[in-house]
Amino acid sequence: MGSILSNPYIWVVLSYFALVIGISFLTKKIASKSSSEYLIAGRNLGVLVCAIVVAAEWLGGLSTIGVSEKAFNTKSLQPILYNISTAIGMLILGFTLAKHYRQNKVHTVSEMIESIFGRKARTISAIAFLIAFITLAYVELTTFSHVLAPILHINWIWAVLLGSLITTIYMYIGGMHALTIVAIINLVVRYIGIGIALIIGIIAIGDMSILSEKLIAAGAPHNYYNPFSVGWTAAFSLILGGILGGMAAQASIQPIFAAKNPVTAKRAAILSALFIAPFGIMTAYLGLMARSGIFIDPSTIADAKEVLPTLLMTPSFIHPILGGIALAAILAAILSTIGPVNFAIVTIATKDIYQGLLNKNASDEKIFRFARRLVILVNLVTVPMAIFIHGAVLDAGYVSYAIRAIGAIVILLGIYKLNWISQYAVRFAFIGGTLAILFSLVARKMGWFEIDKTYASIIATIFFIFIGNIYSNYIARKQEQT
Repeated sequence: MGSILSNPYIWVVLSYFALVIGISFLTKKIASKSSSEYLIAGRNLGVLVCAIVVAAEWLGGLSTIGVSEKAFNTKSLQPILYNISTAIGMLILGFTLAKHYRQNKVHTVSEMIESIFGRKARTISAIAFLIAFITLAYVELTTFSHVLAPILHINWIWAVLLGSLITTIYMYIGGMHALTIVAIINLVVRYIGIGIALIIGIIAIGDMSILSEKLIAAGAPHNYYNPFSVGWTAAFSLILGGILGGMAAQASIQPIFAAKNPVTAKRAAILSALFIAPFGIMTAYLGLMARSGIFIDPSTIADAKEVLPTLLMTPSFIHPILGGIALAAILAAILSTIGPVNFAIVTIATKDIYQGLLNKNASDEKIFRFARRLVILVNLVTVPMAIFIHGAVLDAGYVSYAIRAIGAIVILLGIYKLNWISQYAVRFAFIGGTLAILFSLVARKMGWFEIDKTYASIIATIFFIFIGNIYSNYIARKQEQT
C-alpha cells in the first residue's frame, strides 16, 4: 500500500481525474436546462472552442495507443497517415459540408440524411452509425484501460470497469458542456505532456541517425520515415478511411452542430486540422523510440498497446513527474475521445431512434431523461466488449471509419449531385455497405480471402448506389404504367 501511495504516476493521474469530474459538477446546472443544452451545448460554441472540441475527438486512443502500437509493430511512420488523413478530411469538411450541417440545425448526421433522402434513410443510416460508434467506443475504452492498468497496478478487468465509471460520471453529469471544457484542458495537457516526452527522447538520443541504425538493425525499412515504406495498399486505406470517415463522424462533428452559426462551423472545421495533424507524428516517434531498444527492451513488451505507457514509466527515459504528466496527457487524449464517441451513440439513439422513430411527440424533459439513461447503458454495453474482444487498435477503429465512409459518400452526393443518387440507393448503400464490411472481416478471420475493410466499404457503397438507382428507375416506370 505504501509503495502505491508513494507512486508519483498515480498521484498525477488521480489529480487529473479529480479535475475532470469536478468540471462535470460545475457544468451540471447549465447542462440540465434542456436536451439541447445537454446534447449540443445550446448551439453556442465559438470558432476556437468548436475547433478544439472537434480536434479532441480525433486525438484520442487511436492517435496515442493506436499510432504508437502500429509504429512499434511496423517499425515505420506509416501510422502518421491516420492523423494527416483525418486533418485533410476536416479541411474538406470545412469547405463542403460543415456549413450545411449547421444551416439545417440538425443534432445528428442521420437527421441530415433525412432532410435530403427521407425518414427511412435516416433510420437505416442511424442503425449503421450505431454499429460504427459502438465499435469505436469499445476500442477507446480498451486503450483507456491499457494505460490505467500499469499505472494503478490493477488487472485488466478492473481497469476497464474504472475507465467506464470515470467516463460515465463526467458524461452523465455535465453533457456536452463538460465535454467542451474538458476538451480545451485536454488539448493543452496532451501537447505539453507528449511534447515534453518527445523532446526528452530526442535529446537523450542525441544523433537521430542512432535511432535509424537501431531500427534498421531490428528489421525496419531503410526509409522507415516514409509513411508509404511498408506498403501502398495499407497506406491508402488509412488515407481514404481517415478522410471519408471524418466527414460523417457524429462524435467529431457534433461540435459543428453546436457552433454559433454556419460560418463558425466552417472555420472551426478548417482550424481543427491544425491541431490534428502534428500529434500523430509525436506518438509515432515515441513508438519507434520504444522499438529501437535504446530505452527499453522491446522483447519485454507482451502487448504493443502498452508500449507508450511502458516507455513513459521508465525512469531511465523520463523523470517520474514528467512521465506522470505525459501519462496524464495520454489519458486526457483518450478521455476527450471516449466521451464524445459515447455521447455520439447517446445522441444518435436519442434523436434518431427514440424521438425520430419510437416517440415522435416526446417532450423535451422525456428526451433529456432518456439521453442521460443511455449514458449508463452505453457503458454497460461497451464494458464486456472491451474485456472480451481483442485486436489492433487502429485496425479495429477503422471498422467504424469504413461504415462512416458510406455516410460521407451519400451526403456529398445528396448535396452536390442529388440527381446521381435516389432514396433507394441510399438505403441500399447503407445496408449493403455495412454488410460488405462485416463480410470482409469474417472472410479475413476464416481465411477465405482478404480485402481491406475501407476498400470493401467504398466499392460496395458505389455498387449498391448503382443498383439502388436502377431499382428506383424500375419502380418509377412501373408506377407510370399503372
